[in-house]
Amino acid sequence: MTQDKDFGGLSPDEQARERMRYEIIDDLDEEFELSLEENEGTSLDPAERAFRRLYFRELIRLQGELIKLQDWVKASGERIVVLFEGRDAAGKGGAIKRITQRLNPRICRVAALPAPNDRERTQWYFQRYVAHLPAAGEIVLFDRSWYNRAGVERVMGFCTDEEYEEFFRSVPEFERMLVRSGVRVIKFWFSITDEEQESRFRARIEDPLKQWKLSPMDLESRRRWENYTLAKEIMLERSSIPEAPWWVVPAVDKKRARLNCIAHFLSLVPYEPVSRTEIVLPERVFHPDYEREPTPETMLVPERY
Repeated sequence: MTQDKDFGGLSPDEQARERMRYEIIDDLDEEFELSLEENEGTSLDPAERAFRRLYFRELIRLQGELIKLQDWVKASGERIVVLFEGRDAAGKGGAIKRITQRLNPRICRVAALPAPNDRERTQWYFQRYVAHLPAAGEIVLFDRSWYNRAGVERVMGFCTDEEYEEFFRSVPEFERMLVRSGVRVIKFWFSITDEEQESRFRARIEDPLKQWKLSPMDLESRRRWENYTLAKEIMLERSSIPEAPWWVVPAVDKKRARLNCIAHFLSLVPYEPVSRTEIVLPERVFHPDYEREPTPETMLVPERY
């Protein structure tokens, strides 16, 4: 759903159905979404239809650049860490999906850590994140990161005031240490409005395919909106350093947010085209005495479709 989409003139039930439809379409792979538009038609106005076509073209172009970046990272031994932070339902996952969609998962991987277990709670705070940092020739995208301490842990009371202050003393030095060691650290905050988060939460509640995305913590975050706002403002002020500054992505419009995020990510890395060895498909070798055995019927998956 675009930022300026107007549902005026519709009843509350019709508005809810229209928002639901936009949310479902937004989760589809882009190629299928475009085919759906072309073959079945939609109620999109001409301006929005024109932007969506621009979005598809730009996304494919940017994903092509991401492949060039991936090749350069592998060839140069570069190490890149990208942190994705923001409110619940801000669109971090959608942006990560479009970045990784066409990349090699052995080179670009996602780290989405669960809540710490009893043992991890007694470790040095950054310890469990360090285990997921990239080696040479790798990119790691953190779907939430060590900044949990400055956000959800602070707001929900999962850390003490002393632990909170120690985090802000430590995190600039931790990130400077990473940068000195040759790791690029890029930090994105996805920003949405109160109204947009409520709309996305309601869409998740009404959509059985999305209800798994809503946790009790997410629901509690609605009640504590202002607390999260204050925590975010403090975090951006106290942890944006020249070596690893914060970049804020306006994310009310998901599609624009994805394009802007990917384009800015690419602009921050001085990647160059890498020459590739020409790929030649070898001739198939045939042996006259080889005969392929039939697959036993008991092993075959039933052809239901």
